[in-house]
Formats: sequence, C-alpha cells, structure tokens
Amino acid sequence: MTQELIDLKKSILDGRYADALAIVDELEGMSKKAILRQIKSFLRILLIHLIKNQVEQRLTNSWIASIRNAIREIKEVNIKDNQTSYYVDLDEWKKLIEEEVIEDAIADTSDEVMNGAYNQFQLAEIIDRNQIIQTALNFLALTYSYSPKELPTVVTENLTQLVGGEDWKAGKR
Repeated sequence: MTQELIDLKKSILDGRYADALAIVDELEGMSKKAILRQIKSFLRILLIHLIKNQVEQRLTNSWIASIRNAIREIKEVNIKDNQTSYYVDLDEWKKLIEEEVIEDAIADTSDEVMNGAYNQFQLAEIIDRNQIIQTALNFLALTYSYSPKELPTVVTENLTQLVGGEDWKAGKR
C-alpha cells in the first residue's frame, strides 16, 4: 500500500488525475478486501463455537466469551465510516456463510469438538447446518439493532437460549 500512496501523490503532483483516481479505486478495493477478510475470520470463530455447542450440547465460559467477542468485533468492523451503511448487509450473511465460511469452520472445529473424535467429513455429516446458519444469522441480526454498549448483554441473553445455555447460566457444568 505504501507504493500506491507514493504513486498517488506523484500522479496528483504531475496533474495526472485519471491515474490518481484509478489508484484511489485500487486502494479502496484493497481496504474493502482486508475488512471482509477480518469479518470472515470473526464469522468463522462464531460458527466454530456454534458447531461445538450443537455437537457437545453444552456451553462453556470460553465459548460464551468467544461468541460474544466475535459478534462485537463483527459489528465494529462491518459498519462503514459513515456509520450508516455496512460492508455486509443483513441479507448477504447467509450467502457469505454458505459459500465462503462454513466449510472452513467445520474443518477447524473437527480438531476441537469432542476432543477430535470426528474428522471434518464425519462432522459435516452429523451437524445440522441449517440450524447453525440460522443461529448465526440471528446473532448477526443483533449487530444491526443494538449499540456497542448493549450488544454484549443482549448476545449473552440470547446465548442462554442455546442448548446448555440454561445450565451455563445456572453455573452447572
């Protein structure tokens, strides 16, 4: 990106405004790609923990913290500087999950769930993808409705509705 900034400055100083605009477009694309990569990373973490919850039928403090943090980070990264629009709109999450994130999440979870009892192919067979995706979509929808201050509490309240959530809330293991 440093070279692009140098080229941009030179283009402006030389009066080559069309070249400068092309560089600005390139920088914009690079920035959006980096943001989407961040969002997908947090989304993968969310899915990993939702898969573990579904298979192991429980919640742990660390899973709760990871899910809450992933949702909070997605909210922060997803909103554009204008504070009124998003990199990923609410109706785009399902496609993003299905086409770009769920398979990696399943593969990564296979190492962790039930102490590695399943490989990624076995895990893919036993999980209910639709339920995991719908649960993720429900959590992602919260990022559009609640402030950064309110969101962690709302997410935690919603987590108690997952399998094992009531036991976690009551302090049972």
